[in-house]
Amino acid sequence: DNYIHEPCYLMGIIAGGMTTSNKIGMVGGYAIGEVNRLFHAFMDGAKSVNSACEFKVTYIGSWYDPPKAKEAAFAQIEAGCDILYAERAGVVDACRDKGILAFGNVNDMNKEEGGTDVVVTSALWHMENAIDHAIGLVKGGNWSAEEYHDWTMMAKGGASLAPFYEFDSKISADVKAKIADLSAQIIAGDFVVIIDDSEPKSTY
Repeated sequence: DNYIHEPCYLMGIIAGGMTTSNKIGMVGGYAIGEVNRLFHAFMDGAKSVNSACEFKVTYIGSWYDPPKAKEAAFAQIEAGCDILYAERAGVVDACRDKGILAFGNVNDMNKEEGGTDVVVTSALWHMENAIDHAIGLVKGGNWSAEEYHDWTMMAKGGASLAPFYEFDSKISADVKAKIADLSAQIIAGDFVVIIDDSEPKSTY
């Protein structure tokens, strides 16, 4: 399980400021906690800067079916969404085809999904962080069963926001300052992004 909801919240802030239709879509694999918490955080971030935001939520029932994810994305775009959260592969392709923006998930989709000029940024999961911690415990003879979710969060280096690349100049200085400030607060434990594993629903 990963807990990259914190950078998802930060992505939501950017998305909420960039949408012109106030309609944002999210395409995910399955309606399970690992995905749901990311969508809720993304929506919370968007609503924190733009209370007019409405959302479309679609689950494709697969961890890897790019054609199905692409079709779900097309449907959301046809419903008026001008920004999509690409939790699954295939969504970025749809956004490229339709000329709208996307936000990536787990890996740097701007570079790894052909997302140049499409993917504004991504919520990154640094899985090696938790693995290195576990290996260190084993090597030291101190391993025992424990909860590892803290090691997938920002404070311990397990999650981060990808660079903005070519979108850097398109994000206002005020928004970038807000992202930097909130990132520091999250890492310090002064700002807590709510974890909500319940299934999110479309709002329109």
